[in-house]
Amino acid sequence: MKRVILTVPEDTPRGIRIDKYLSENAGILTRSQIKNLLMEVRRDGKPVKPSRSADPGSRLEVLYRDPEPPAFPPEKMELSLIHEDGNVVVVDKPQGLVVHPGSGVRSGTLVQGLLHHVKELEGNFPGEPLRPGIVHRLDRDTSGVVIAAKNPETLEFLSRQFREKSVGKVYIAVVKGRPPAVRGVVTGFLKRDPGNRKRFIQVESGGKAAETAYRRLRSLGPYTLMRLEPLTGRTHQLRVQMRSLGCPILGDPVYGRRDPRFPGIGLMLHAFRLSIRLPGDAEPRVFSAPLPRRFRDFAAAAASQEEICR
Repeated sequence: MKRVILTVPEDTPRGIRIDKYLSENAGILTRSQIKNLLMEVRRDGKPVKPSRSADPGSRLEVLYRDPEPPAFPPEKMELSLIHEDGNVVVVDKPQGLVVHPGSGVRSGTLVQGLLHHVKELEGNFPGEPLRPGIVHRLDRDTSGVVIAAKNPETLEFLSRQFREKSVGKVYIAVVKGRPPAVRGVVTGFLKRDPGNRKRFIQVESGGKAAETAYRRLRSLGPYTLMRLEPLTGRTHQLRVQMRSLGCPILGDPVYGRRDPRFPGIGLMLHAFRLSIRLPGDAEPRVFSAPLPRRFRDFAAAAASQEEICR
């Protein structure tokens, strides 16, 4: 444990929060370290919350834990880079790759690949071994565009856009059956399935609001190629809401059934496009990940089966 004592200068702007003062003015702790490592703050000898003001002339005593060494070392990994600059790295995540350690997964994750590729990442996010720079995530079986930040300032800049729903996301999926309309919007509320904590269900009320715009792109016999645009960002949102339409995503082991025509196929869901503003840019950038081979192979196989059945 570390202990730092300092006096807030008289010329410090009145009303500035203690946590902001420590990270931006005093440079003792970053925002992420305050969240994860800060134990106690005393102002003029009295315990206060970090959200209280750092009054000019006051004496601050700060107690915090030393950052623990990373439990998940960097791993060399072939990353499919879409874009990289001094603030961000955008990758095309393959199906089967877990974004960050957790739930029994301790190696072979995208985070560990990024730690190897971006040498300064570990030092820029001390105290955050699980998700250094991770702005958003995709399920293990979902492929496509993922953006990660290289420093805490960029992480907050990008994360704010996700919170404010100003990010544009487009997914491509193959579903079983055909939606009732060429285009439409699915709305509802999602909550955990009380009978299976790993699943979510759509309900009329009592959960978190979820909304997805969809458009049919192409019919492939009993399947449909779909364009999905999540207008909210809930866990398993696309998978649950397509199932609510009676059109589960093909290859979904959680919300669908094994398809006898394609029994070994994986989840046919791909994060195709991400539109987001980068630091210093006035307009959003658009990053795309081409459809993976499993989609092309499926389209060819589905067309062949359709010909055979005629």
